[in-house]
Amino acid sequence: MRNFTYHSPRTLADALDAARESGGDILAGGTTVVDLMKIGVREPAALVDITGLTDLEGHEIGPNSIRFGALARMSVVANDQELVAAAPVLTESLWKAASPQLRNVARLGGNILQRTRCPYFRDTAYAQCNKREPGSGCAALDGGETSHHAVLGGSSSCVAKYPGDWAQALIAFDAEVHTQGPGGRRTILFADLHLMPGDTPEVETILQQGEIVIEITVPVVPALKASHYLKARDRESYAFASASAAVGIELDGDTVRDVRIALGGVATTPWRASAAEDSLKGSPLTEATAREAGRIAFAEAQELEGSAYKIKLGADVVAGALMTAKSRANGGK
Repeated sequence: MRNFTYHSPRTLADALDAARESGGDILAGGTTVVDLMKIGVREPAALVDITGLTDLEGHEIGPNSIRFGALARMSVVANDQELVAAAPVLTESLWKAASPQLRNVARLGGNILQRTRCPYFRDTAYAQCNKREPGSGCAALDGGETSHHAVLGGSSSCVAKYPGDWAQALIAFDAEVHTQGPGGRRTILFADLHLMPGDTPEVETILQQGEIVIEITVPVVPALKASHYLKARDRESYAFASASAAVGIELDGDTVRDVRIALGGVATTPWRASAAEDSLKGSPLTEATAREAGRIAFAEAQELEGSAYKIKLGADVVAGALMTAKSRANGGK
């Protein structure tokens, strides 16, 4: 690990000044940044530790929206019983994401910005990684192991999957990210925050240098209450998703009035399955229609040699999540 300058501001204004002047990385929980520094993937000249900005902690459930401070701890939010009842997909996707130790450290703002777990990105022994070294190539696409890579949103430059869980719930329910940066304050639709790799996989979000996430808001809609996050993984204990789905439904009798479906573990970014949603709206939700929605969600998938299993698995996960959400909409658990 190279030497770096450490800043510990106590106000947002000071943090913005430090980020602008140092050009350093923003440090919140540190569960991604510090890991990458240890293995030599990131070598920032400075770190701006914003964990002292207590005004960015906390969360609250309002009648029209749920607000999360960027420095709210994953563990605190996941264990909020009022939120468990009001929006189970938001809490389930947090407690299924990591061990208790990590949830106690990790903050929500950093969680949505975590970097890929692609082994070719994280191991500097591999020379080919366009995300780490632009223009060097992609070891996964050049005969590498691809069983944990994306089948949606990939390009000829990169097929590394987005690793997070909570992001799927946020994109499914039209969350907004509020930031403060060199250009002032702005509000970003969560669906616009992350960028697909294209020819520049090293550019992962639309955030500017020194721009700090300050809060995240989620509109309150009926489908939040009948929601579910289902995650399939290699092992039950806090592994990254092989395929996951964040869903929610609102029923009018037996008819689907509103439905939300987002996919995890299978795409290069948090992924909204809009075509699958459209296939269900105005129709009954049955085992058959849920399975058809799962198939539609993966209709554009591009399998790699080791990743074909994700397409069937992902479709099954979508169907299973939808049926659990239906049960909740009908008063079940």
